[in-house]
Formats: sequence, structure tokens, C-alpha cells
Amino acid sequence: MNEVAGRVRTAARAHHAAEAEAAPLPRTPEYEGLVTRAIAFALDAAIISGVSVVVGAAAGLTLSVLSVPSDVEAAVFGFAGGICLLWTTAYFVTFWSATGQTPGNRLLGIRVCVAADGSTLRPARALLRLIALTLCAIPLFAGFLPILVNDRRRGAHDMLAGTVVVGAADQVAVDEASAPAIRNR
Repeated sequence: MNEVAGRVRTAARAHHAAEAEAAPLPRTPEYEGLVTRAIAFALDAAIISGVSVVVGAAAGLTLSVLSVPSDVEAAVFGFAGGICLLWTTAYFVTFWSATGQTPGNRLLGIRVCVAADGSTLRPARALLRLIALTLCAIPLFAGFLPILVNDRRRGAHDMLAGTVVVGAADQVAVDEASAPAIRNR
């Protein structure tokens, strides 16, 4: 009986040793480039615009039925513009701070995370990233050019907000020198 148990233990050790050799080595995350990110953003813009058009059409139809003075109508349209801006901000901040993925990002298998430790963004950082993203587009999209040459594919908005865009399954490796600082936050 002991001989059989010894053979089983030997076989189990050999099996575990083979599994340990076959285990994949940790790899560096795949940082996502400009085209993938642009397609994801275009999908998100289509979702945001689609919802805005439906809500705007419903509001316009309601206003066309009612007798509203023109100055009130102008104020309503100004208010609707503010609501659209709020909706767009809430869309990105909510998704980036909840899961790191907007629906467009999820469809393309990418996510936004904190560059230092790979964690999900907090709402303040997500808002900062959105503001910086908007500012990067103003000078003829020049703020996105660093994505083409940066080794971690970070645009000016990512550098300012301290974020990276990686494949959804990738984990960002934590630099051991900065790990104590990250844990103390």
C-alpha cells in the first residue's frame, strides 16, 4: 500500500513540476495605439450622439406642440446644450471610473487604467483625463501625436492624468521602486 501511495506522490510531484514549467511568464501589457483608441472613441461618440438625438427630438416635438415664446425657446435650447455636455461628461467619467471601459472600449477589448498601478480611475482623475482629452483635440489634434512615438502609447492627456490604455486582459506591471508610494495613497 505504501508503495502505491509513493508512486502517486511521485506522479503528482512530476505533474506539478510540469505545470510550473508550462506556466506563462508575466508579460508586459499591450499598450493600445491611436487607431484602436480612435475607433473606440468614435463608437462612444455614436452612442452619445444617438441618445442626444433621440432626447432632442422628443424635446423638440414637445416644444413644437406647445405655444412657447421665442426667447423661452432659446433658453430651453441653451439648457439642452448644457444637459448634452453634462451627459457626455457623465458617460466618460462613469465608465472610466467604474470599469475602465466605455462600451466602445469594451467592444474593442481595451481599458483605461492608472499608469502607476493598473487600477481603475477615480472620478476626479477620469474628469481630468476627459478635460485634457478635449484640450488635446483643440490644436489640430496635436495632443494625440505622442501616442505615435511614446513607448507606452500615451497621449498628452494620458500623461497629464497619469493613465495608460491597455488590452482589457492586461495587467500593468507595478514598478517595485514606486510600489510603497502607491500602497500609501
